[in-house]
Parts: sequence; structure tokens; C-alpha cells
Amino acid sequence: QVQVVESGGGSVQPGGSLRLSCTASRIRDSITSMGWFRQAPGKERELVATITSGGSITYADSVKGRFSVSRDSVKNTVYLQMNSLKLQDTAVYYCNVVTRRVVNVEGAAVTRNYWGEGTLVTVSS
Repeated sequence: QVQVVESGGGSVQPGGSLRLSCTASRIRDSITSMGWFRQAPGKERELVATITSGGSITYADSVKGRFSVSRDSVKNTVYLQMNSLKLQDTAVYYCNVVTRRVVNVEGAAVTRNYWGEGTLVTVSS
């Protein structure tokens, strides 16, 4: 079965850095995007950063200039470099993988979402 596994979470002081990694395996369809979402206690899950197969990147406004997302397509791995971490960045970070397969000439497609189990990032002084 498809597996999505995150790593790199931990505890860090404000202003510090962490690098998250996520590797997807047993993917049979084309990956259209990989990225990161996060959920803090009592809050809704929110998009952090995504990168498409074509290299298009989206960041949440709250992390622009501090976080950087990158992807290794050969390894099916996405990274999230987090710098200048703030208390507000504390959350469980989830890796998201989106696949798509065109099934007819008109362009109809099957899209699937896969999620990792999450890795905890704690920013505290």
C-alpha cells in the first residue's frame, strides 16, 4: 500500500531551525504535488507549503520568507526547511501527497490524496 512517512520534527527555541522530510513510497500514479499542512491544538488544519511536479510553489502568508519547500522527484521526497521559527509554528505537521491519472482523451482524471501520520514541531523558550 502507499506509504507516506515524515521525519525531522522536534523541539527548538524561537529563532531556531528544523528541516522536515517526507518520503512517499509504493506510488503507482503520477504525483502532481507534495507539501505540508499543520494543525495546532484547537485550530483548523492549514496549508503550510506545497510544490507541484512542475515546480510551482505555494506558501502560507504566515511562513513566507521563513520556510522553504523543495522536492526530490526521483526519491519522491519533499522537504520543508523551517527557519526563524516562532511560537506560533508549534503544531503537528502532516505531509500531503496528491496523485493524478488521466483516464481518457477528454482529460478526465482520478485524483487521490495521501497523508502521513504527522510529526510534532514544538517551538518554545
